[in-house]
Amino acid sequence: MLEIKFNRFPVLESERLVFQQIVASDAPDIFELRTNEKVLRYSDRAPMKNMQEAMDMVKKISDSFENNEAIAWAMKLKETGKTVGHITFWRIIKEHHRAEIGYAMFPEYWGKGFMTEAIQRVIDYGFSEIKFHSIEANVNPNNQPSIKLLERVGFIREAYFKENYYFNGKFMDSAIYSLINNK
Repeated sequence: MLEIKFNRFPVLESERLVFQQIVASDAPDIFELRTNEKVLRYSDRAPMKNMQEAMDMVKKISDSFENNEAIAWAMKLKETGKTVGHITFWRIIKEHHRAEIGYAMFPEYWGKGFMTEAIQRVIDYGFSEIKFHSIEANVNPNNQPSIKLLERVGFIREAYFKENYYFNGKFMDSAIYSLINNK
């Protein structure tokens, strides 16, 4: 079984980004992301109703890290410290050395290579430091930009589930993409 014991939060860097622990002061950014119609279009989640929900999410993220169940980073521009989004390993299945990756970014940063840079850096950390064997992404099949992003960094489609979850009054499909550590 995969042993995960985060002793301290790993701050990561890429060419243009710094990946830091999500803390209470990040709640307004989380709220803004989780209420943005463009960001939520394919996430199949209801928008947050208030700042308390964002604070609750920060607490849940912190608790998950403390319990070695998940790790989430705020992605910030190196030059300015401005938050551009967040990226997470969650649904860690220790006995299978596998985790799910999740991410969201403010629309003004889309199409500029930031998410490709972020995913590559976080995946490298997941494989080399946490020792995942595989990483999966669960995607709304209509989210072609996210699918193209995942394929660009090496993910392949493993599965397609018809109407496997219920959201907003209808049953929805899911596409599962994965990347295996071949090193």
